[in-house]
Amino acid sequence: MSAAAAPAALPRPRTFAGGAGRGRLRSVPAQAGPVPKRAAGHPLSLGRDARARLGGAVRALLDADGLEGASDAVRLAVLVLASRTPSETGVVEVRTSELGRWIGVSASYAASVVVPGLRDSGVVSVETAEGEFGQDTGLECKVRPLWGAQGVLGHPLRLGKKEYVTLKRLMEAVMGPGWKHRDGRVTPAGLLGSRTGRGAATDRLALLLLMLEARESGRVRLCGGSVDTKRGRAAVTLARLLGCTPAAAAGILGRLEERELVLRVRLRTGSGMPGRSRLMVPAVAAAHGRRVAIGVQEDRTEAPEPEFSEPGVAAGPGEMPEPDEEPQLSEEPVADGPESSDPQVAAALHTDHPHLGTPAVDLSLSGGFSGEGRGGEGSRPERACAREDQAAEGEGLVVEAGSPGAGEGPLRGEQPRDPSADERVGQPATGAGAGGRLTAVGGGKARQRRVGLPDDLVLRVALGPVSWLWGQLSGWQQDQVEAAAKAELAQMAGLGVALEGAPRLLADRLTDRLAETGGEALVKRPFGWLIGRGLVRRPSCSDPRCDDGIRLDTGSDCENCGNVIHSRRSQRARIAAQIDRELPALTDDERRRLLEIRLREQAVIDAQDFVWRREQARAEKAERAAAAERERQAAAAADAKRQVLACEDCGQQRSGGLCEACGYRRRTEALVVEAGLIAATWSADLTDAADITAVTDRVRASLTADIAKAQGEFMKMVEPGELDQDPAGTASVLAFTALRAVEAALPEYRASALGRLGRTEEAEAEASCAYRTEQKRRWFRHNPTGADAVAAATKAADTARERTARYLLAVRLEQLREQTAERTEQAAPWTDRLLAFAVRPLADDVTRAVTV
Repeated sequence: MSAAAAPAALPRPRTFAGGAGRGRLRSVPAQAGPVPKRAAGHPLSLGRDARARLGGAVRALLDADGLEGASDAVRLAVLVLASRTPSETGVVEVRTSELGRWIGVSASYAASVVVPGLRDSGVVSVETAEGEFGQDTGLECKVRPLWGAQGVLGHPLRLGKKEYVTLKRLMEAVMGPGWKHRDGRVTPAGLLGSRTGRGAATDRLALLLLMLEARESGRVRLCGGSVDTKRGRAAVTLARLLGCTPAAAAGILGRLEERELVLRVRLRTGSGMPGRSRLMVPAVAAAHGRRVAIGVQEDRTEAPEPEFSEPGVAAGPGEMPEPDEEPQLSEEPVADGPESSDPQVAAALHTDHPHLGTPAVDLSLSGGFSGEGRGGEGSRPERACAREDQAAEGEGLVVEAGSPGAGEGPLRGEQPRDPSADERVGQPATGAGAGGRLTAVGGGKARQRRVGLPDDLVLRVALGPVSWLWGQLSGWQQDQVEAAAKAELAQMAGLGVALEGAPRLLADRLTDRLAETGGEALVKRPFGWLIGRGLVRRPSCSDPRCDDGIRLDTGSDCENCGNVIHSRRSQRARIAAQIDRELPALTDDERRRLLEIRLREQAVIDAQDFVWRREQARAEKAERAAAAERERQAAAAADAKRQVLACEDCGQQRSGGLCEACGYRRRTEALVVEAGLIAATWSADLTDAADITAVTDRVRASLTADIAKAQGEFMKMVEPGELDQDPAGTASVLAFTALRAVEAALPEYRASALGRLGRTEEAEAEASCAYRTEQKRRWFRHNPTGADAVAAATKAADTARERTARYLLAVRLEQLREQTAERTEQAAPWTDRLLAFAVRPLADDVTRAVTV
């Protein structure tokens, strides 16, 4: 075989020192069929590199030089603009109202506070388009640090197009306001898209930072070292991320927990002691296909994670996390992992015991003597003074029903005890065991004590901050606290507080009172503290809606309290100035003592003045009540006299001066005159009385025909002879039918008049002026004949034409009414009116009186 035909022999692989051969490159076979397209993942399922990359960019923007001391709304606006920045131009076009929706504030707040804050910071360059009243409506923004870092290699703000898209999807998932597209599609709002108003920007910024710090399991790495135990390690971690105080961060976490966006999980250790807490973001865990388990017991057999091995190392924002180990089971709870309570990491609480051992009886069954721990009945060793020793150890240990010794009488020399009496005096019942159960002693009944909060959701929210104190109360005390909480909630509802907001306000009050006390552990008497301090309202002024200087209905500072403080400060300054004028040679101590003396004297004078003003107010209130009663009696007497009067038009007796049918006729006549005047405003010469009269007569004739037609239709629907049974009622029905017919025709006359007046010269001139003015708007100057400009100008012209027509109608109607009033005939003389009254029939009682 020739060399050309022989297959090319592959050279042997080279052998290096140690006998290892270099691997040969082999071709990969092409994939059969079209390459499948990868669908976009969940916006919250960020990988480790993406979290670090976006987290570094976000922190770089928040740490910019111009944002020191800026509000959270301004800082969040910078991040929103950065996420919407096009990678090609770097210029973001957005409306002020849309920017406000992204950060959870109103359009006016965004225009008056956020946009000026962006300008003052220098981080964002803002070009605005002014609205009709000079406000900022359209914005052209450029985030300067973001755009300036595009040419700097390795800069944290040098983002690519894919990273811009990922950041925008993350922002939409967290705080997107939601949209409804023209084609019918609906983009739902983000996790906090519905959170608006006060503190909304802070909550959105906090959740965004926590999501960037959360790993795939949803856990946020907490800071180490010594922290404020009153607030907790989770609050301190968030405070370091936001740059705020731990107290403010605790409030933010509380609001996020109410929406179930974050969880603070407390693990259960094997010894029963409380373990360390974890801060979880359930949405991140769900995006990665994980689930969060709450209150699970900690596993003490696995090794701790490397990043928690040193408790003194603080978690820095955006540090590159260690790679997570893949779990063997995909459905493993996220919170069921090793934590710092491993004995090799934390201090051992006690010696670990083997799992196998002799069964022991629960100590809640009896006194817990050592003889019972060996199993069996629990009654050995038996001796004569066994039960007396139990009583000597503590009377609160009572044998539960079903155990040996239950149901027996009292000890020697003792009197029977009634456990319900202990509850009435505010002491725990003698049958309260470790599990919170009450047992009856001697057959008496006892109120069941509840360990958990009431089942009512409103009370559970309101009493949530004092759940531990609730567990320390007896059954009777729990009933009293529950009744007091319900009374306070009812009082809040009476003061104008929304029903859904009252439980949260009461919970905030209890939280503040606990903070003043120093925590639940420092409350010595839970029942007295709750009834006398925790639940009661403490007004700082005379306003019943004030509670510690806060308005219950609005949640803002009480203005009346501010006025009181201002008055007291001005009074103190005035007295101090008076002392300086009268006695300038006093020393500081003498001046201070004299000032206190005069302030006390002034306080006595103010108290006496308050008493006098209160008595004066009571006297004035009594006088007003008496005057109102006199007016009521006078009105009742006048009404009684008016009821016996006959009708002024038809003479019907006891009709209150005007019967029902005549009342309808008067209203019908007034509407007929009004319709005639409306028609005359455009069809008659206003200076010609004859022309006006002719128009009104034509309208009257037309309306009379409509009335006759309506009454004829009514008469056809009535059975013959039915109307003769009640003549007065028939007259009322016919008069009301006429009134309804005129009321139905009056809007047609008004619409016709407005249409005619809208085509007058005055209306056309106003419409033309408005059309030209709208075309000259600054945003239409470049194309005044465009479709948008013509549509806006046409709308403005129609509005001006309609406004002018209404004005002309009102002016001409007023003119016609004045002319009609001048031509009104004088009242007929009494001689003619007496002749009209003479032909009226007399009433039956008057006829009988004349006959007698």
